[in-house]
Amino acid sequence: MAVLVYRRRRIALRVSDLMSTPPVTVHRDVSIEEAARKMYENRIGSVLVVDEEGKLVGIVTERDILYAVVKGKVGRGLPVWDIMTDNPITAKPDEPLIEAIERMREANVRHLPVVDEEGKPVGMLSLRDVVDYLLTLLHLLGGERH
Repeated sequence: MAVLVYRRRRIALRVSDLMSTPPVTVHRDVSIEEAARKMYENRIGSVLVVDEEGKLVGIVTERDILYAVVKGKVGRGLPVWDIMTDNPITAKPDEPLIEAIERMREANVRHLPVVDEEGKPVGMLSLRDVVDYLLTLLHLLGGERH
């Protein structure tokens, strides 16, 4: 009698499989208002802040813009570096997706910049990207729509 052996297949997803491209960037000296405008026009929740060489130096999120409004920093032409998060945690494109999601959870962030070996942004992994993927996966597994 033959014995069938089933092997579990693993889906080796990488950050590059889900990240949004191209990343939306601003230079550190643009105004807070301009960064907010870019976020609004691109319908995104964050922009990446880069230096003159295009390397990532920070991130500005919806939360940062809210902070700027509450603190009276909007409408004064202040530079975005005044409210950005310096040296944000990042991911590499070829990194396993599960590791990046775990890092997002541990750091309690919704946006994870994806950078190349030179530290230049190549994409953005957002919580929305992860949720969209999970929703697709659930539908494939037979989830019902209501």
